[in-house]
Amino acid sequence: MFSFSRAPSMVTPEDALPGRDEVMAINSKHHVLGNPMKPPFPQNVEHVIVATGCFWGTERLFYKRLPGVYTTAVGYTAGYTKNPTYQEVCTGKTGHTEAVLVAYDTSKSSFADLLKLFWESHDPTQGHGQGPDIGTQYRSGIYCSTKEQECLAIASKAAYQKELDSRNRDNYITTEVKPASTFYYAEDYHQQYLDKPGNRQYCGAAPTGVSLPTPSEWDQLSPELRSSASVRTDPSIWSRLWAGCVFGD
Repeated sequence: MFSFSRAPSMVTPEDALPGRDEVMAINSKHHVLGNPMKPPFPQNVEHVIVATGCFWGTERLFYKRLPGVYTTAVGYTAGYTKNPTYQEVCTGKTGHTEAVLVAYDTSKSSFADLLKLFWESHDPTQGHGQGPDIGTQYRSGIYCSTKEQECLAIASKAAYQKELDSRNRDNYITTEVKPASTFYYAEDYHQQYLDKPGNRQYCGAAPTGVSLPTPSEWDQLSPELRSSASVRTDPSIWSRLWAGCVFGD
């Protein structure tokens, strides 16, 4: 992945690259799961867009470790350039971050389960970068498809910050939490890259090693959300710390 030698800053809408009307052509089916990568998805499947740095490792974590994942895809979001290319995103002049669309069966995993993997698999305090990868395209983010997702993401962010503070960590979480904007699919060779022949086994994630508290400890949850199926916890997910890249099976 590409890196910058100086502290990056967000491009303004006026200075962003213009992009193009042509949509990126990709294979319609997931290389590993075999399901469509583009909506519409089945009725019981909810989706969210997440960003934790280099999207290769982020994507593989979710389709390998989160039960009930229907499909995933890598792409670019939260910026200004229309239908950007990878090379354009790497310049820092699109405003986009490398991101992963995760579509999951809500009867098999909750949004809280997904958030546990999200927070623990990277360092959300690093601002415009993650590990060795520096640039605004590596910033952390949760881009929500529903208001409930947004409320849960905000509550979990506050809970994770409180947990970091209790460990005497000095840094503040810089993760963006906002409604999802257009998700531009990345080039086909990036899709499920780490499971394709000839791939470079790379993951730049730099997890904190700190566990996310369970939803019962999230102070900002409303009474309605505390009884929601979206905060159901799967013991197979919550019994471990997700602080590492996923290579192999």
